[in-house]
Amino acid sequence: MNKRIWAEGYPLKVIVTFGTRPEALKLAPVVSELHHQAETFRTQVCVTAQHRHMLDQVLQLFSIKPDFDLDLMEPGQSLAGFASRALVGLHELFGQEKPDCVIVQGDTTSTFIASLAAFYAGAAVGHVEAGLRSFRKRAPFPEEINRRLTTHLADLHFAPTEGARNNLVEEGIDAQRIVVTGNTIVDSLQQIVCRLDSGMLQPPLRARFPELPSKLVLATVHRRENHGERLQAVCRALRDLNEALPDFHFFLPVHPHPKVHEPVSQALSGLPRMHLLPPLDYTSFVWLMQRSCMVVSDSGGVQEECCALRKPVLVMRDVTERSEAVESGFAKLVGCDKGHIVAAALDTLKDGARSSLNGKNPFGDGRAAERIVAALASHAGLLVRSVDL
Repeated sequence: MNKRIWAEGYPLKVIVTFGTRPEALKLAPVVSELHHQAETFRTQVCVTAQHRHMLDQVLQLFSIKPDFDLDLMEPGQSLAGFASRALVGLHELFGQEKPDCVIVQGDTTSTFIASLAAFYAGAAVGHVEAGLRSFRKRAPFPEEINRRLTTHLADLHFAPTEGARNNLVEEGIDAQRIVVTGNTIVDSLQQIVCRLDSGMLQPPLRARFPELPSKLVLATVHRRENHGERLQAVCRALRDLNEALPDFHFFLPVHPHPKVHEPVSQALSGLPRMHLLPPLDYTSFVWLMQRSCMVVSDSGGVQEECCALRKPVLVMRDVTERSEAVESGFAKLVGCDKGHIVAAALDTLKDGARSSLNGKNPFGDGRAAERIVAALASHAGLLVRSVDL
């Protein structure tokens, strides 16, 4: 075995690995910052393409050209099928390229499998957005287990908040390997909002809606644990709100999964002021969020985005791993009970109700990527590949 010792002037070889749109959005500013420090880091990007089309939108938006594209997505893919293909592909890649460190983000299957493949290949793992916990094994599924397993494979943990840091410490993670950075979605979101406001970026959805209504509710629903009766209850709640709020328009990008697309289309198609849309590019989605009066969603990332944009969000989940969103007052947990959703929405949309949403964004100031890359440089001795396996 050949020992390899890191020293000043030796660039740390880093492979940033991701597969979905949320990962790409949150790692784009990290990739940019790493490239700006080429003397310290030799940076490559690998995509698994866990979600091909939605991932490609973000790559184009942030001008990221992957060095390695495994192109693993298959129609109707299962979690186990994708995970097995990703493990083989990433293990082979890391074995060939021999990175010192693999950077992953969040809680997807790509995140966990890339961390495992890096461990097998003898590379260190840096985990962006580490420490989020719902403390429920199957909520969200499979994300809660993905992030817990990734934690125990990682060597350096970039926690977005103090709460996330505390979760890691309570699990026995060495506090010296945890850095509180803020959430990188704020970095990306600020960039997109600036480009939209300046006219440098035009949302494609504007071609269909040149003028958006002033009273707009944006809704998203897609989580596996909300399929079935829970999704039916959400649809009934949206129908009731549509009837109770005749001045409001409802915009709902519909997830393509048949267990979402079919029941949503059956329940909500044809309603006045109910706009069922195909999955949106991120620019159009941010444009809608900016102009919404309220967001109703079961997404994790949307909770962070609404805090950054100072928008109220009703979270259609029983628990959230982003408790800071609730504590800040921007988010309310409403589950998937029709009555709870309707009552919370009507209360949120009351005249003057939004005036209280002026608190501090708990997810940071838009400089998370700077802190992450600075921490990578200062912890280089921990991350360098110490042995060729």
